[in-house]
Amino acid sequence: MGDHKEDDREGEQGGCLKIPKLPIQGKRNILITSALPYVNNVPHLGNIIGCVLSADVFARYCRLRGYNVIYICGTDEYGTATETKALEENCTPQQICDKYHAIHKEVYNWFNISFDEFGRTSTPQQTDICQAIFKKLMEGNWLSESMIQQFYCETCNRFLADRLVEGTCPFPNCNYDSARGDQCDKCCELLNSTELKDPRCKVCRNTPQIRDTNHLFLELPMLKDKLEEYINNMSVAGSWSQNAIQTTFAWLKGGLKPRCITRDLKWGVPVPHEKFKDKVSFYVWFDAPIGYVSITSCYTPDWEKWWMNPENVELYQFMGKDNVPFHTVMFPSTLIGTGENWTLMKSISVTEYLNYEAGKFSKSKGIGVFGNDVKDTNIPPEVWRYYLLTNRPEVSDTVLSFIAKPPGLGYGSIIPDALGVESHLLTKTLAEKIGNYVEQYVEAMEKVKLKQALKIGMSISSEGNAYLQESQFWKLYKEDQASCSIVIRTSTGLVYLLACLLEPFMPSFSLKVLNQLNLPPETLLSLSDETGDLERARKPWEILPAGHKIGTPEPLFRELKDEDVAFFG
Repeated sequence: MGDHKEDDREGEQGGCLKIPKLPIQGKRNILITSALPYVNNVPHLGNIIGCVLSADVFARYCRLRGYNVIYICGTDEYGTATETKALEENCTPQQICDKYHAIHKEVYNWFNISFDEFGRTSTPQQTDICQAIFKKLMEGNWLSESMIQQFYCETCNRFLADRLVEGTCPFPNCNYDSARGDQCDKCCELLNSTELKDPRCKVCRNTPQIRDTNHLFLELPMLKDKLEEYINNMSVAGSWSQNAIQTTFAWLKGGLKPRCITRDLKWGVPVPHEKFKDKVSFYVWFDAPIGYVSITSCYTPDWEKWWMNPENVELYQFMGKDNVPFHTVMFPSTLIGTGENWTLMKSISVTEYLNYEAGKFSKSKGIGVFGNDVKDTNIPPEVWRYYLLTNRPEVSDTVLSFIAKPPGLGYGSIIPDALGVESHLLTKTLAEKIGNYVEQYVEAMEKVKLKQALKIGMSISSEGNAYLQESQFWKLYKEDQASCSIVIRTSTGLVYLLACLLEPFMPSFSLKVLNQLNLPPETLLSLSDETGDLERARKPWEILPAGHKIGTPEPLFRELKDEDVAFFG
């Protein structure tokens, strides 16, 4: 497990030559995306756990397993929210994007998020790919032109995009009084701004007037049969999460309607159509998911080998529940409509909202704990990662500790041999339990059940602690050194195994363990079938060689005191 060296993957080791990975015939090729965070504010913990952190855990697991994987993300930079933020801060939309892209990148670096590419959507590549997809949809007659009614603010002298309108949600079981013009944050229903009750302009707070304006629509009803075929097949094959299935089929049951893909905006990808070239840009729901593709094209010019290769590439996408219909209905319909052989999403992992005290985290409303706040707590990133991934406050369930011995006692930090282990009942019983746990861990991770997998990893830690206590190794050292050597070598192997299993969740913790095991930091932790790592987990005494000298033991976590968390009280 520990004999491999670190590869050149981007984001894992600073200063490495960036060699883009491409799909490899005969290997499992996995393309991972997390929902592109909007660039109008600092990322909050709800965004981090719902998108980038969950995807990072799965990406790290895939690397451990030896899969050929890339993890793509970036900031979503076009649209109304950017224009609004630019007005608030008295600067240009591009300046807003540059500022907050850098902040997002800094926060994710602190959280040890291992993107292969963290890009942005305000690029020439985004414009080229968006416009190419649009032209294919036009050629296939999947777009229609229609006059719609849209709010116009006479005070601001402009048509108001949906996110510039707020009001009361029209759904009777909701009536949320701060619903946006495109979606209600409380009930998650998608809206048209003109459906809102008591509408108001988000900029000046005045009541807007309704005017006619011409726009282009994607004809979802015409794509319904092809879309349903995809959803019915892939929701089963990809083991979609229950909340994704419920949301998607609720959309289908409600009847698909033509969906507007253009907006009266200047900050966005221009629509390559003579009638609209001086008026509109693409609506964010159409433009943003294409960002996954354009950011991949910034990663490698051979991006089609990932995105137009469904026979050899599996697409896994991570997001919060409010993004589900855009990824299970809108984006697949867009790609299907081009008639090209796109890599469509196989598996979707969806999180519910992370709540802060009485309400949902919200960047736009400033509710919640934000990434820059977390950095300033002096609580290390592995603790935050663990806390977010378990969603419980205590961090006392740590892994096995090393036993420091005074000079002249113990093994001098040298791992002893384990002669006679096959007849050592306590160790064989432990090994059987650990082997079963590792199988369960792999099964959970393959199904993207991250919280369950972390719990299994911590169960292995508990089994190891119980093994040490039951063995009473401190007595064995004096009374039965052969048995004591078996226990010590098995335990050190188990520590290494835990570093592997927990690396996706707490990578900096695993680096500390490697250091204490006196293994070089470039050691590539591995759970690959090809190298027999999973089978070796059933014999933890064989994981680390006898005669290896471990490093200096020290606490892996410090105690969190009241003052450490007082900031969040």
